[in-house]
Amino acid sequence: MLRTLLFLLLSCIFSTGLCIAQSQADTLLTIIEEELTREVEAFKKADTPPYYIGYRVNEYQGANISASFGSITSKDHSRSRAMAVDVRVGDYSFDNTHPVDDLESIGNPGFGFGGGQPNSFPLDNHPLAIKTALWEETQTAYRSSLAVYKSKKNAKKKDSHGIPDFSKEKPIVHVDASLPALQTFYNPQQWTDRIKQISALFLANPNVVQGDVSLEIGLERRYLVTSEGTRIVQNRTYAYLFIRGTIRATDGDVLPLSKSYFGFSPTEIPSDEIISKDVAAMMDMLNQLRTAPIAEPYTGPAILDAHAAGVFFHEIFGHRVEGHRLKDEYDGQTFKDKIDERVLPASLSVVFDPTMDFFKGQALNGYYQYDDQGIKSKPVRVVENGSLKTFLMSRTPIENFNSSNGHGRAQGGMDVVARQSNLIIENKKVVPIEGLRKMLIAECKKQNKKYGYLFKDVEGGFTNTGRFMPNAFNIFPTVVYRVYADGRPDELVRGVDLIGTPLAMFAEIKAADDQYKIFTGFCGAESGSIPVTAISPSLFVKRIETQKKAVEHVDKPLTPRPSNAN
Repeated sequence: MLRTLLFLLLSCIFSTGLCIAQSQADTLLTIIEEELTREVEAFKKADTPPYYIGYRVNEYQGANISASFGSITSKDHSRSRAMAVDVRVGDYSFDNTHPVDDLESIGNPGFGFGGGQPNSFPLDNHPLAIKTALWEETQTAYRSSLAVYKSKKNAKKKDSHGIPDFSKEKPIVHVDASLPALQTFYNPQQWTDRIKQISALFLANPNVVQGDVSLEIGLERRYLVTSEGTRIVQNRTYAYLFIRGTIRATDGDVLPLSKSYFGFSPTEIPSDEIISKDVAAMMDMLNQLRTAPIAEPYTGPAILDAHAAGVFFHEIFGHRVEGHRLKDEYDGQTFKDKIDERVLPASLSVVFDPTMDFFKGQALNGYYQYDDQGIKSKPVRVVENGSLKTFLMSRTPIENFNSSNGHGRAQGGMDVVARQSNLIIENKKVVPIEGLRKMLIAECKKQNKKYGYLFKDVEGGFTNTGRFMPNAFNIFPTVVYRVYADGRPDELVRGVDLIGTPLAMFAEIKAADDQYKIFTGFCGAESGSIPVTAISPSLFVKRIETQKKAVEHVDKPLTPRPSNAN
């Protein structure tokens, strides 16, 4: 036991020393540290000094190549830096972010959650330029925080039941090694040729309106330096290939399909052979959609294929368990008082796990080592066997949850709030897809419905969690089938939006299979666009509701499209 303890102690000392050595080699980190130290010392002379100052700098270098119908439409390389400065006045229990009852009395309708705009930041490691940029933003942030803090101290305080405004967390020191150079990370000419060839596949179909392919390469280095002692520099690398095709239906409506591939490096993107087969399948489906009938508004049973179910859970569940919303009286607070209550079938659990970098060999977009407030990432079991257990937490405490669980996230330059990471739906009671279809047909007969729906694919969605608009969601399916109760073949339809309210929808989930699929995307909310993943099995839902989707018309061409024969 003593030997093990000594080994661990030596490991910690060595690790800390390694981080310090790396930080000394990182010029930008050293400059940021020096300015933060200077600011903290200078503010000690203020009548009301800040109790916390945090600097976040996101350094990005990347490339984007786009092509349409076999020709490059854009190609660029970029490098940028964005900074965010968090200055808090007061103390951990009560500071400038504190909610109050009388918002009008302070002229500030917000609660200090999210927002902000990315600020430009010097690209060169010129010490004086960088320190000046940080100094200017710190001055602005301090004046604003001080004014809001004084106003809130004088306003009627919200009964917060002793909930602090900012959680005390252990400082962390961690510095990743330097990123590779962009030109060594990918081969521009090779990818230019590949993207042209992939997009040229759409030329085979004269009815295709859009045949676009884009590659985004990113190398991001994220700095966090705080007055509490946290020093974190972590890297994120990615390659994201996106393919989108649209076709004009016989009535003029434009119908989209898309396919994306994600990896931590370009070498993880599938081969041309695999991508070509996927594009061929996409064009075949576009041809079928072109003549598919338009669906009517519907309520009744449905199956959400695994890919669609992942988006469904991200939108209607994930956003409602982001903890900071439960401190906002303008939010619907769907699950605020439901801890230990059944919110899903007992067979289902919901885990958010930013420590998971791969699932069945596929890279996950919601992976990170530390969140944007310096908290070590960890799995968070929000729902256990159908019962709600916790929320996704940043350093904004809520009632009964005083600490962060590593989900404070933000786009570079934006303010941090609680956000999702890798969402995984676990199912202990597996019903094979054939069984889900039998349940669907049986429920159709019970509800006297001629057919139910099978949602095979979606391209995204949105949700509203506030109180002043309906607390609803809207998912955008792209491939939808009618499954007939009398045994007729499934029928492809178009023009469907999946809509509803969360609690009503959750109550109707009855079964799930074990054929997990991954949805990779980027989620936009108060703190900007962040990378996320959803992993889910297929679901049988006893009752869903649809509406007709908005129609996008493109005029029928007056002359034929050019071809090689012209």
